[in-house]
Amino acid sequence: MTMMRRYRMTVFGLALMTAACGSSETSESGEQVTPIKRAETPQNEFTPLQLEATVDALVAVMNESPLDEAQMVVLLKNLDDFFAPIATGANRAMGELGVIGNVIGPNVVTTDGPSSQDLQNEQIAQAVADGADGIGVSPFDIANAAAVDDAVANGVPVVTLDSDLPDSKRSLYVGALNKPAGATSAKTLIAMLPPPPGTVLIHGNVTADWADGYDRTLGAQEALADAGYTPLVSQAVFGDTNEAFDVEWMRSQMVAADPPIAGMLGLFNISYRLVLAADAAGMPELPIVAFDFDPRTVDFMRQGRIKATHTQRQYYEGYLVPYILYGMKSIGLDATREILTPLIEDDVSKINIGIDVVPSDKIDAYNDFLVSIGSIQ
Repeated sequence: MTMMRRYRMTVFGLALMTAACGSSETSESGEQVTPIKRAETPQNEFTPLQLEATVDALVAVMNESPLDEAQMVVLLKNLDDFFAPIATGANRAMGELGVIGNVIGPNVVTTDGPSSQDLQNEQIAQAVADGADGIGVSPFDIANAAAVDDAVANGVPVVTLDSDLPDSKRSLYVGALNKPAGATSAKTLIAMLPPPPGTVLIHGNVTADWADGYDRTLGAQEALADAGYTPLVSQAVFGDTNEAFDVEWMRSQMVAADPPIAGMLGLFNISYRLVLAADAAGMPELPIVAFDFDPRTVDFMRQGRIKATHTQRQYYEGYLVPYILYGMKSIGLDATREILTPLIEDDVSKINIGIDVVPSDKIDAYNDFLVSIGSIQ
């Protein structure tokens, strides 16, 4: 009996990638199982070689203790836009592993119905009731912590991705670490700046209640200050209807800055607004570095207005989670974490997939890389 089972899909699920086949082995239960065989990843200058090698090492050990069956679910905030590559990666990994699995997005939220947090809590509870061996979840906020803890209490390990619940009983977090990501973004810009003194406007987040945005901003602030620049954070205001206000607020800070503005750094997918603010302030020559791969950011990169951007490797976030959940069932948490050591920095509960630095003259090469892994953003 092979490990490849029929893939169960809800209306919110995505198509499962075809799993590779290999020679059969015998599990402890005496059943014939198919060893895990990853699909070959084309080599590209953006291929994360250490991450790929780490997954290969995990597969080699897991194939020594093959499972005859495993069931898991990956719960995302969305299945479109930013989360689409995450879903693609998770689906591909589950196909390669040959597990029974779902990638599920949110149910429809109405003004008079349950919140997104409540719906996700229901999805976590349902996964436990359905007999999942592991759950991957991109939580909305602390309101999902109790549901995660309940799952763990019922013997179902939970791995968070993209956003974290560090005070919950989740086993591991998978994603870019935000403070180092902010520092990396700042260092990309620093290489383009005139010598200090000078002020750098950061389109970031100053409120600690959004920990991811706050940590990314803090990392950028510290890197700029260490290099001798004055960081000036402009609170990003999300939403299309708030764009004009956001741009005007940045402009007002730019013209009043002392020392004068030397460059601009965006830390979220609305980084393209920095170009609008620079034009409004009459400073179109400023070097600008962005975050994420929003089409408007890419357009300004092609025009030479944004010099580089930083992307979060969403595909690998989704891809790694099923492998970790499988590893935890197959060889245990400690052994899985030990193999993942190359991706762990200070906190042993956080798996850092890193970020990609994409200069404006490498847009086409980066798009080629995304096409090669089936992860168009």
